[in-house]
Amino acid sequence: MTTTTPSRRRRRAPTRIERVAGKAAALQKPRVILAGLLLLALTSVMLLDGYLRAEVGGDQRVRTGAGSGKVPDKVLDGGPILTFRGGRATTVSVPDKTIALTFDDGPNPTWTPQVLAILKKYDIPATFFVVGSMVSRYPSIVADMVDAGNEVGIHTFTHVDLSYQSDARVNREMQQTQLALAGAAGITTTLFRAPYSSETDAIDNYSWPVYKKLGEDGYTSVFVDTDSDDWKRPGVSKIVKWATPDDGEGASVLFHDAGGERSQTIKALPKYIEKMRAKGYTFTTISGAVQKQEAAAGGQAQGGPNGQPGGAGAGAGTSNLQAAHRTATGATLYEGKALIGAVAVAEWTVPVLSVGLLVVGVAVMGRFGMMLILARGHYRQRNRRRFSWGPPVWQPVSVIVPAYNEKECIANTLESLARSTHPIEIIVVDDGSTDGTSEIARTAARELGMTNVRVIRQENAGKPAALNNGVRSASHDIVVMMDGDTVFEPDAVRQLVQPFADPAVGAVAGNAKVGNRNTVIGAWQHIEYVMGFNLDRRMYDLLRCMPTIPGAIGAFRREAVLEVGGMSEDTLAEDTDITIAMHRAGRRVVYQEHARAWTEAPGSLKQLWSQRYRWSYGTMQALWKHRKSLTDKGPSGRFGRVGMPLVVIFQIVTPVFAPLIDVFTVYSMIFVDFGAALLAWLAVLAVQLLCAAYAFRLDREKYRYLLMMPLQQLAYRQMMYLVLIHSCITAMTGGRLRWQKLKRTGEVGTPAGAGR
Repeated sequence: MTTTTPSRRRRRAPTRIERVAGKAAALQKPRVILAGLLLLALTSVMLLDGYLRAEVGGDQRVRTGAGSGKVPDKVLDGGPILTFRGGRATTVSVPDKTIALTFDDGPNPTWTPQVLAILKKYDIPATFFVVGSMVSRYPSIVADMVDAGNEVGIHTFTHVDLSYQSDARVNREMQQTQLALAGAAGITTTLFRAPYSSETDAIDNYSWPVYKKLGEDGYTSVFVDTDSDDWKRPGVSKIVKWATPDDGEGASVLFHDAGGERSQTIKALPKYIEKMRAKGYTFTTISGAVQKQEAAAGGQAQGGPNGQPGGAGAGAGTSNLQAAHRTATGATLYEGKALIGAVAVAEWTVPVLSVGLLVVGVAVMGRFGMMLILARGHYRQRNRRRFSWGPPVWQPVSVIVPAYNEKECIANTLESLARSTHPIEIIVVDDGSTDGTSEIARTAARELGMTNVRVIRQENAGKPAALNNGVRSASHDIVVMMDGDTVFEPDAVRQLVQPFADPAVGAVAGNAKVGNRNTVIGAWQHIEYVMGFNLDRRMYDLLRCMPTIPGAIGAFRREAVLEVGGMSEDTLAEDTDITIAMHRAGRRVVYQEHARAWTEAPGSLKQLWSQRYRWSYGTMQALWKHRKSLTDKGPSGRFGRVGMPLVVIFQIVTPVFAPLIDVFTVYSMIFVDFGAALLAWLAVLAVQLLCAAYAFRLDREKYRYLLMMPLQQLAYRQMMYLVLIHSCITAMTGGRLRWQKLKRTGEVGTPAGAGR
């Protein structure tokens, strides 16, 4: 055993990564906050969109059959217009030979403009009772409606039966609709019609308190004399017939400009207007009908106690009911415009996200399909009887073990190498450890009787520098690189170096496995390693564009490593960096599934986050560093044309947007159709289970760990998404990270004790 120590101790100059480490650390918290804000914004947009469609906070209950003993008879027998002037309930009827034409449930982008065109053609006004959520989605239609001289009233924000709702919900429904009107047309209104209402004699003991409360706030509630029942789509002739009042009586007539297919309404409306004019009727708004009735009675209708809806934030205006609109000013106007703006963002964002979901779904399923087909082809190719890389490789190799504070693991690592069936020399490069790693390594080698071990100590310079030191010190043409916390199976080195019988092969990736898989976090990573890493490597191997040789187990031709400049300190993913460099140098990189090593995976969520953050960010750095391969010719161009796009799509873009699947699934389960959404999620899970089961079969792993996969999808996968998003934000903001050391326990012993 040979020991090499530095000739003198001197202070090492910090590496480029370490020089900016302090600055990078200071930037991490803002980036985490930014990632959280992006997630919050997405959630808010989804909730707003659901609320606009009455999917969030909606209530489809409609009260029927309730008594009316608490409702005054004069209201039940009165006209369709109910006010509470002076705190006393008063009803107003529509004058004879007068039609107050009203429309409910709009605006609708298809039917409302057609209704407005008909009204303009016949030069008549109408009163539209609008749904606030629809106003906020189609504000320009409401603006056109008001500009044409029509009147608008409130039909709640989400079209709920207010008799079931609390006072707070009633106030919210009214105020939000007022804000929508303010943002859309610059007005508020004093008119109100309750969803599911009809004539005044249908007021019951549950809805009466709602009308009283709104009346005290200055609202005028409007009911129906004649209902066209056009929503039933009975035919044009019946709609016209049912909307016609008896014997020249005036009427508040109900049609609908939204809420369903309204082609019959559009056809019936001109016929109805012509018929009523032929009978000598005139058309007016609700306010116009009240004014006409009051004028005929020699009086003038006054508004509510304050002349405007309490709490609605209406602007200045007269209290005459003809002026049901109020000019929105101040906070009401600006809040209304903010609401319309937010809705516009939601209306644009959700469809884009839906398209993104479709694209991501196709990409994910396409990847699964590619992995299954190519992994099967890889397995059949490499495991057929006649397959051979060439003459057996028996030449000795150098195994390089970079170690930094690996006192818990280094003895196990050396013990596993002592069992190697292939001739090796072992070079332990102690990268400035402070826990006695080098002394433990020497002691372990001595106790194991290993004469092929050299321990080299260097001042702390990072893992790439340690590997480069080992490569320079290696005695053999093939070097095997491993981590200081990894244990090899006895024939791992022998299997790993056999592909070098092919002179075109410059590097070989081994099969890294999770040793501490008996915890929940360990089991999740075990599934990921077998399915996500090793199944991917089979695919990339056949396509000849392997992006990464795992740091835990990989082999290189020494001359090839030196040719590309060694392990680079430019990125945090030195393994990905050198693998791409090998491709660009014209070297073939392959996957050897039979070369197995056991590594200790992070044991806590914090450590896991740190490791995957470094991996994902380092991968982005490596891809950016080698971006010119996209335009290169020859072997370098091959990786740029095939490998680079696949890595970007499957390891960055798709995972970043994959949370859309989970977001839309949760959204659909809560607000749309729980059963259908759950079935879709289970179908995707079944596909993933199928791929995972096949990967486990190829690697001859126990299937019992797949029982953890549903939980992995609910928890672990979400964390990986956040890590990747965090890495993307770091990359976009120009931050840098230093190489990080994870806390080790040494629980992964020899391969025989690792346990599958």
